[in-house]
This record gives sequence, structure tokens and C-alpha cells, in this order.
Amino acid sequence: MEWISNIVDGVNNVLWTYILIALLLGAGLYFTIGTKFVQFRLFTEMFRLIAEKKEEKGGVSAFQAFTISTASRVGTGNITGVALAIGVGGPGAIFWMWVIATIGMATAFIESTLAQVYKVRDGDTFRGGPAYYMEKALGQRKLAIVFSILLTLCFGFIFNAVQSNTIATSVGEAFNIAPAAIGVALVLLTAMIIFGGIHRIVKVTQVFVPVMAVFYLLVALYVVVTNYTEIPAVFSLIISEAFGLREAAGGAVGVAIMQGVRRGLFSNEAGMGSVPNAAATASISHPAKQGLVQSLGVFFDTIIICSATAFIIILAGLYDTGESNGIILTQNSLAEHVGGWAPYFIAIAIIFFAFSSIIGNYYYGETNIEFMNAHKGWLTGYRAIVLGMVMFGSIANVQLVWNLADLFMGLMAVINIITILLLGKIAFLVLDDFTSQRKEGKNPTFYAKTIPGLKNTECWGEEDR
Repeated sequence: MEWISNIVDGVNNVLWTYILIALLLGAGLYFTIGTKFVQFRLFTEMFRLIAEKKEEKGGVSAFQAFTISTASRVGTGNITGVALAIGVGGPGAIFWMWVIATIGMATAFIESTLAQVYKVRDGDTFRGGPAYYMEKALGQRKLAIVFSILLTLCFGFIFNAVQSNTIATSVGEAFNIAPAAIGVALVLLTAMIIFGGIHRIVKVTQVFVPVMAVFYLLVALYVVVTNYTEIPAVFSLIISEAFGLREAAGGAVGVAIMQGVRRGLFSNEAGMGSVPNAAATASISHPAKQGLVQSLGVFFDTIIICSATAFIIILAGLYDTGESNGIILTQNSLAEHVGGWAPYFIAIAIIFFAFSSIIGNYYYGETNIEFMNAHKGWLTGYRAIVLGMVMFGSIANVQLVWNLADLFMGLMAVINIITILLLGKIAFLVLDDFTSQRKEGKNPTFYAKTIPGLKNTECWGEEDR
């Protein structure tokens, strides 16, 4: 299996070094300019919208859709992924995580707005995502099916194995529990939730997400406050190493950029095409509203949560010792600040972060399974494999799984970014409609006929209201 892992890792290096970095940065800059810097000029509007109540029949509220996507976003990438980025690329990788998040906010706005425009009704709720706008806007069902397969493999199976492995590693080491026992418990808890459908998933994520975020940020705030005199030095270190100002080796900058972009995308998912699947479930009066809410999600995930982990690690100064990496590096770093209870806290945080990601990841796969074939037998089979992968991840050595996760994540991002580049002008017009109504003092309400030539939308005609 090691030789397969090495091959996949080699492909990843080419994909991430030359193709994805150019696409992510290029698309992010294009969308930033095309939306007139939406992530800055409408930043305060994002906070107002996240608190809005559900406006249409069916679906879930903007906040509930936000918690589904955040449940998937905020996971091992925020704790393990940040540690990996710093361990391999140095503190400079964090600067590039910030860069990819800042411009990624515009990308997240575009893909989530498009998901809302082309969403479909599914009983008393909605579903949608990249597969839906690939088919409806581009007429490319075959491409949409390829994307759905990649997303299902990546999120439903591979990422969930990664999440369960992180839980088993962290909890097993902290509480001396056998990985198999942890795996069985995870399988049972996951089954109880995913067989309850979207409404049970929402009930779980809207509790888990705020709780896990508040407790983790409070501990990080304590670390920052107790080390406040070192904060200017931390920023100086991050920026200097981002541009290789103190490295002799010319390749140091490239490693920092690659790790920052790769782990940044793994964490905030902007442009990957995953979050739009959650964004489409929201019942709102205008597609741009959920685009703005999901743009805020990128800020929350990377600029807030990932930065909290980065400060804990950099202030501890253990990242260049070579003694630990990933989750163990985060645990040891926090122990430097708060003492022996750090491994227990990180283990509990991982339970919240990673388990909520399992639930969010599952839903992404479910909506794409329904896109490919709505027969209940397919969904039952998908659920069984998800539970199997959760068990597998808890007991296996998953280096190959990590490498496969990077590969499928990269392929998904390439397909989705090219698609939203082709459809970006639609989202620009939707945003213009939103801002013009806001300037008039209205609560923006969208109708498909407002956009010339817009077709194949199911939920935005006057008769749909």
C-alpha cells in the first residue's frame, strides 16, 4: 500500500503546486474584483443575514444551513491540518492560509449563490449544489455525475475515515481507549443521526457548532492573553517566513505556499464545491443572502478557528523540534500553555469538531447520491458504506487515505472552479439585484425573470411564492 500512497502523493504535488494554486488564486481574485470586493464591502451585512429567520416554506433557516456547512468545515483541518501545515511549511504557511481564505470568501459567495439559484425542491426541503448547476446551467449532466461521484467518495467515504481516525488517535491516547471501541461508538452515534434525515442533522449541527467553537476559542483566547507580549513577534514570524525573508533555502517559500493553500482549502473548502450542497438547503428570499452567509463561514473557519490553533502552536515553539506532528503537535503545544489537562481538552474538542464533520460530510454525499439516483436502495447502500468507512478510519493507518483525500479534493476543486468561472456573471447579476434592493430599503426578494436569459430555475418564479 505504501507504493500506492507514494504515487498518489506525487500526483498531488503536481496538482497542488501548478494547477490548483493558480486556479484558486486566479479565480478568487477574479471573483473579488467581479463582486466589487463583496467580502469587504458587505462584511457587516453577513452578520445581519445569519440571524434572519426562515422566509419561505420548506427548507431550513440561513443559520441552520450555515451550521451544516460549518459542521463539515470545522473539523480536523482546524486542528490537525493547521499543525501539519506549520510542521511542514513553517509558520509562513499560516499567512498563505489567510490569503486563500480572504479571496476564498468571494469564491464561496459565488458557488453558494449559484447553488441557491439552481436549487430544487425535495419534499418539504431543498437540495442543490455544483452537480445541479452543472446540469441546469451548463447542460452537462455527465460532468455533474463525475463531480457527484468525486464528492461522494471524498466526503462521504474518505474524509469521514480521516475524521474518525483523528478521533480515535486523540481520544485513544488521552483516555487509553481501544480504537475499535471508539469506532463502534462512532458508528452507532452516526447511524442514529443520519437515518433521521436532514432535519435531525440540522438539530445536531445547530447545537454542536456553537458549543464547540465557543469553548475552543475561549481556551485559545486565554493562551493569547497570557502571552500578549509575544503576539507582535508571532505576526512578524508568520509574515517573514511567508516570503522566505530569513530562509537560506529557496524552496522554503514554495513549501509554505503549497502547505498554506492545501491545508487552507482542506479547512475552509472555498471553491471545492462542497459547501454549496448545504447552502442550497436554506429557505431564503434571495440567493445572495446565503452566498453572503457562506462567505462569512470561510472567515470564521480560517481567520478565526485556524488562527487560534496556529497561535497556540507557534507560541509554544515546538513546531520545529521534529518530535511531533498533526494532532499530537497541537496537544503538546497546548500542554505547554495550560498543563497536563491539554490532551483531554483537545480530545474532547476533536470529538465535537470531527464528529460534526462526519455528519456534515455525510449530508454532502447524500444530496449527490439523490442527484445521481433517487432510489432509496442507493441511499441505504451509501449509508452502510459511510458507517463502514467510519469504522475503518478508527482502526486503520490512514496515510493513504490522507493522500487520497488531497487528490479527490483537488479534482473536485478543479471541476467546480472552472464551472463557476463560466457561470460567475450570473452570480454577479444576482448580487447587483440584491444590493440595489438593499439601497432602496427593501428586504431583497429574487425572481428569475430579473436576470435576462436565466433559465432552468425551479424555485424563483412568482408562482413558487
